[in-house]
Amino acid sequence: MYRMRLRNKPWAKEKLEQYPQVVIQRPEGLKGSWAASFFPDAPVHVEIGTGKGQFLCGMAQKHPDVLFVGIERMQSVIVSALDKTLETDAGNIKLVNRNAADLESFFDESEVERIYLNFSDPWPKNRHEKRRLTYRTFLEKFERVLTAKGEIHLKTDNAGFFEYSLQSMEQYGMNLLSVDWDVHENDVGDNVMTEYEEKFSRRGQKIMRGIARF
Repeated sequence: MYRMRLRNKPWAKEKLEQYPQVVIQRPEGLKGSWAASFFPDAPVHVEIGTGKGQFLCGMAQKHPDVLFVGIERMQSVIVSALDKTLETDAGNIKLVNRNAADLESFFDESEVERIYLNFSDPWPKNRHEKRRLTYRTFLEKFERVLTAKGEIHLKTDNAGFFEYSLQSMEQYGMNLLSVDWDVHENDVGDNVMTEYEEKFSRRGQKIMRGIARF
């Protein structure tokens, strides 16, 4: 996530450790067995940069037969996702307080069916290109953990980042299944909004979404 005003929460680490049934303390130990450990035969969907958890909880309620894993590196942010998960009482959500760069250390090859990139940091300066989650080195990681028909679902309000991502994915050899330059104008029925999306939409900003497959 990006443009988030962060307030330090020194108590966050302790609280995250109090709920090991939701916040996975050693995700490496579940590599290759996420579904088997929690929901046998359930597809695994991963949101990278889960923020405060609104999207994750909304999707978990809408799709109770899917195991959703939210990855967020900031403790002061993911603790809000924990609160929302507990409030929602969705048993098909697990949270991981780690960096997305470590993705392959806790997901095995072909273990994930879908990856969500919602309002990822666009890193607009050219010298920061390699930090973008749609840069080829991240796409390589995603390809390895995704199933053969696995998908990446990207949402953003940043047109520059959206254009870059579409081009990056095409150059990598991915197939663009859907490209929507204004999700709300076109009334995409299966859309679940994030906190940022609600905020930006109220301002009249366009929300873009792309779906791609390797």
